Amino acid sequence: MQIKCPNCGESITLEQNAYDSIANDIRNEQFEKELEKRAASLAKEKESEIALAVSKAENAKEKEIAELKAKLASASSAVDSVKEKSQSELKIALAQKENEIVNLKGQLNSSKKDSEMAVKTAVQDKEKEILQLKSSLELSQSKAKNSEAAMKEQFAALLKAKDEEIAFYKDFKAKESTKQIGEDLEQYCLSEFNKNRAMGFPNAYFEKDNKVSSASGSKGDLIFRDYTSNGSDKLEYISIMFECKNQADTTATKKTNESFFKELDKDRNEKGCEYAVLVSMLEEDNDTYNVGIVDVSHKYPKMYVIRPQFLLPVITFLRNAAMNTIEAKRELQAIKAQNIDITHFEDDLNKFKEGFSRNYNLASRKFMSAIEDIDKAIANLQKMKEDLLGSENNYRLANNKLEDLSVKKLVKNNPTMKEKFESL
Repeated sequence: MQIKCPNCGESITLEQNAYDSIANDIRNEQFEKELEKRAASLAKEKESEIALAVSKAENAKEKEIAELKAKLASASSAVDSVKEKSQSELKIALAQKENEIVNLKGQLNSSKKDSEMAVKTAVQDKEKEILQLKSSLELSQSKAKNSEAAMKEQFAALLKAKDEEIAFYKDFKAKESTKQIGEDLEQYCLSEFNKNRAMGFPNAYFEKDNKVSSASGSKGDLIFRDYTSNGSDKLEYISIMFECKNQADTTATKKTNESFFKELDKDRNEKGCEYAVLVSMLEEDNDTYNVGIVDVSHKYPKMYVIRPQFLLPVITFLRNAAMNTIEAKRELQAIKAQNIDITHFEDDLNKFKEGFSRNYNLASRKFMSAIEDIDKAIANLQKMKEDLLGSENNYRLANNKLEDLSVKKLVKNNPTMKEKFESL
């Protein structure tokens, strides 16, 4: 349930039971105001009733007096009518009438006393009612004051609870469930940075590190890089590797901040970051890490440990310090560019040498192979020459043998054929 303060305009979230209690208190206050109005109205009504009763009593007295006067006039008339009677009867009658007048006067006085007593009684009753109403009003006012004090205390308790809750979230104390570890702390850091990105970090890069290192197979949580501009001449002048560590109160094994320093330093070097920052909720009772930005560069170079609420201060602190080195980094970049040009020339020359050497070796191997093939061909031709020369000699000998061949030589060792040829 949202309640908006009419003075400061801030909205406060209340539980339903707290809202009902406040609503009841407000209704009680309205009831008390109505009660005051009702008491005032009753007082006016009582005064009107008293005035009416006094008026009625006075009218009744005047009526009774008029009746007595009428009776007195009637009695006087009767006295006049009996004047002719004897003096004694007149005196007796007159005495009787006087007695009657005395009695009537006594009755009139008694009626006046009764009327006055009734008026006094009515007034006393009204005064008692007014006293009771005043007492009830004072009791209601006392209750209202007590309720107001209780409500103020309740609001103070609610505000205190809200302040504690705000401080809780500012410090990001993940104490309610194990789901508020790890990525929640990363999201908190991203959210806090993005709230101030437009105002103080227009050219900055601050995102999750999603690229796993091929060397170690690990990665950090967040990487911050800032540049002098977004144009073609932009220069990166600072880079920070962030690691976020948190754990629930129910975690059986409590780790220390120092147990993550080595891995963080390795991730910083592998990703080419200048600084390393551990955003940690570990060791929450350790005063060393609760004072602010803790420099642990005596163990690992350019490394700091912070609580989540110091994220922006440490980025601002390191960035402002790095801005003083922009010119030096520009000069260093120019020198590196020159060295890179020389290195490129040397690389090209070495590539040419390697290519020439490789081509020479290939050509040389092919040349030697061709020479070997030629030698082999020469050897084959020489053999063929020798074979041909040997064949020619054999042809010559065969020819000589053929020329020397005769019938006589053929039948020389054959007596039968010799005999036949001789007979022929």
